[in-house]
Parts: sequence; C-alpha cells; structure tokens
Amino acid sequence: PATAPQSTAFELRTEVILRKKTVGECLGFEGSRVRISAWGAGIVSPRMMPVVGVVLAAGQGTRMKSALPKVLHDVCGLSMVEWVVSAMRKGGVQRIVVVVGNGSELVRDRLAGAGVEFVEQTERLGTGHAVMMAVPALEGHHGLTIISAGDTPLLQSSTIEDLVQKCSQGGVSASLSTAVLDDPSGYGRIVRDAGGAFVGIKEEATCTPEERAIKEWNPGLYCFRNTELLDCLPRLRNDHNPKGEYFLTDVLGDLVAQGKRVEASVAPDPVQFSGVNNRWQLSEVGLAKKMEILRAHAENGVTIVDPASTHIEAGVEIAPDVVVHPNTVLSGTTTIGEGSEVGPNSWVKSSRIGRDCRVFMSHLDQAVMRDGSRCGPFANLRPHADLGEGVKVGNFVEIKNATVGRKTSISHLTYIGDASVGEETNIGAGTITCNYDGFEKFRTTIGDRSFVGSNSTLIAPVTIADDAFVAAGSVIDKDVPSGAMAIGRGKQENKEGWCTRWRLRKQAQKA
Repeated sequence: PATAPQSTAFELRTEVILRKKTVGECLGFEGSRVRISAWGAGIVSPRMMPVVGVVLAAGQGTRMKSALPKVLHDVCGLSMVEWVVSAMRKGGVQRIVVVVGNGSELVRDRLAGAGVEFVEQTERLGTGHAVMMAVPALEGHHGLTIISAGDTPLLQSSTIEDLVQKCSQGGVSASLSTAVLDDPSGYGRIVRDAGGAFVGIKEEATCTPEERAIKEWNPGLYCFRNTELLDCLPRLRNDHNPKGEYFLTDVLGDLVAQGKRVEASVAPDPVQFSGVNNRWQLSEVGLAKKMEILRAHAENGVTIVDPASTHIEAGVEIAPDVVVHPNTVLSGTTTIGEGSEVGPNSWVKSSRIGRDCRVFMSHLDQAVMRDGSRCGPFANLRPHADLGEGVKVGNFVEIKNATVGRKTSISHLTYIGDASVGEETNIGAGTITCNYDGFEKFRTTIGDRSFVGSNSTLIAPVTIADDAFVAAGSVIDKDVPSGAMAIGRGKQENKEGWCTRWRLRKQAQKA
C-alpha cells in the first residue's frame, strides 16, 4: 500500500503453494506441498529460508600435544566436532559443510555417517581462508550460511536458531552472537556506536585502552546472507597482520563499510562458547557437558545420587525411576529400564539393562540384562553376555558370548564362556567352561533345571541336558543325558596313619 512504512523490515506477505519438483525443491525442501511467504523483494520468508552450516575443523591444535586432530577429542561420548554438528542439526541447519585439514581422513571417518559434506584446507591461513575453501559448496545457495568453530562442544541449538532468526529479518546482512565476561582477555572486542549498533570487532592486540575495557567479546559464531558472504570473501586481505592470515571478521567490517546492517546479540550463556586449546580446557568443557547431561536425566526422573562421581555419555538412555549410585560410568549406547539400580563402582558400556535390574560393583560391556536380573559384586559381563529374566550372577563371575535362561543362578567364582545355559539351572561356585583348546573355541550347552556342582570343569564341546546333575569337583568331557547324574573325578583313597608317619619323619630330619 502507498501508506506502508518505507522500511526494509516491512513484509508484504503472500501465500504460495508449490508442487514437488518446482521452486520448493530447488530451495531444498521435500514433500509434495511447500508453503512459503514471499517478501516484496522476492526473498523467501524467514521461517523457510534454507540454511547451510560451515564448521571450521582444520586446525592442528598443537597445544593439545596429541596425534589426534583437536576436534576429534572426546567430550562425554562424542567428539567436539560431532557436538557442533549436532547443535547445527537441532538448530535447523539443512546442509553442513565441514572444513578439514589436519588429520582430515580421521575427521572424515568419524563423521562418515553424519550426512555432512567435506572441503579441504591444505594451508591454514585463518578463518577467512577456511571459509574461502567452502565457496564451491556454497555457490548457488540463496539462503543463509552459519559458521562455527569445530571445537565448541557446548554450543546450544537455541543460539543457532536465534542467530538464524536475526539474520532472516529484512535488511539484515549478517548476525553474530556475542558474550559478556568480566575478564575477556585474549578475545576480540565488540565495538558499537553510541546507539548500540554494531560497528566492528577489534582484536585485543590492536585495541585502545578504552576498547580493551569492553567486556563484550566475539565467540566466533556468525550467520550471513550467503550471496553477500560470497561477494565479500574475494576482498579479504592478509597483508595487515604479521601471520598473513585472512580473518572472517573482516567480512563483517566490509558489510558495515557498505552501510549494511549487522546484528550483534548477546547470548545468555557465555559458557557455551568455551573453546578447547589444551587438555585442561578439554576437561573443563567435559565437566560442563557432563553436568548438562546429568541434569537432563535428573529432570526426566532419574536419581543421580552423587553427580560429582557419576559420568554418563551422550548416547545413554535411562528410563524414569532409575537410581545411579556413586562412582558409576555409563557409556556408549547403554539403555536402562525403569526401576533399575546401577552402582556404586560400576562401568556399563553399550549394554542393555531391563526393568528392575540390579548392577552392583560390576563391569558390563555390550551385554544384556533382562527384566529382574542382577549381577555383582565384581561381575564381568563381556560382549554378547545375555542374562534372562530373574537371573542371578554373583561375585567374581565372568560371562562372555553366552546366553543364560530365566531364573538361573550363577553365584560365585565362575567362568561361563561360549555357552548356552537353560532356565532355572544352578551353576555352582568355581565352575569353568573350557571353551578354548589353543586353536579354536567350542560351545557348552546346559539345559533347563540342571545342577552343576561346585568346582566342575566342563570341557567343550559338551552338552548337559535338561534335568541333569553334575557332581561337585567333576571334569566333564562327555555329554550328560536328561535325568542323569555325571561324576567325573578321581576315586578317593584314605591311607590310614600316613600323615602321622610323615610328620614324624620330617621332625626327625630337622633334629
């Protein structure tokens, strides 16, 4: 309308329905119907603008003193770069381009299933140069481009969403997140004019005393209109700094110099921008991420008895009413059902624990405990150990590549390897399945309702059928049929008076 305010933020909205394989598909949207809102300038509505992410992950990280690329160091079960990619995905980024350099093959391998694209930075000449390497992947993109370092694992998806929303506003060419610290030493300062508008970023080395006193700093998270980013990149120079690097922050200065609008907004939580340059900083962000994970589980109904001594990785799923006791580590893809208790002093790796189970002072690695089963203390459930419902595994029992049927008891000092144990069976203390002959491994099969006496040795391959009985101290190398009792031990012989004569002889020798 002629009376409409002449503002770049004014939006003339018109609804368009697009069919598949038309403009909507070109913008990266799937589905047979796509709803957009068009601005008078022909720009897609903020809610529908496609977003590409660029993750800078080419740095060597010399202060880490490690052969592993810096961005691949672990933080609560995921590498730092995986955390950044995850935050971008949750923040609505459709495509992600990762700039790799040092240890590029390792980074590519780690992100192989993450659906990201890669570009190579063979020379490390600054953040601006890194983004230049991504230009071929950004050409033809008419939406927004968000750029982040790959070593900020605490980055929040809500911050990315806010940054995209700010940059999507009419007349905004770029947006960046800022943070406020009491002591921002070492960081570039955010310079604003008298009205609070963004003017530029001054690196600390070039700051005046007044600028050095600024507490608002640059964490290095940016969002650009992609066409304007690509327009500015060729104008970056590297002759104004001693290292000959190209700084991405100069793109922001270029936009301001052109009279274009750059939105700089203070993020509520500066901790999320914590970068990692050495092992101590890795520990610090690891602690922050750990507490974030623990709090999420607690708010979902999990009791964390001692957060200080409990470590839970990102891929762990825990149902409500689970209790996690002190000195417990839950890692990998572990899942725990309602009503179970784990710990204290337990380490569970990529295992599945059912409802109402009890894990006490034990180690589980790729094992399964079904509802109502229990293990410990000092049980070792190795890969492919599978305990049925109500199974009891006691102290110093090791189970590997074996299934144990419901309500079976293996209470003490036992090794069950490469075996199938039936239901309601009792395995006595000190029983060993001899599964390895030095060349091959063989299986032991024990049926339902059987009894294996203490200190028995079962030499595989061997089968003990249902309702069978093995006498204590037996060495079993033949199959035991159903209902039979097997005795496989030497015949006892008592030599009367032998011990008395032996002692007298020994005493005489000493005299």
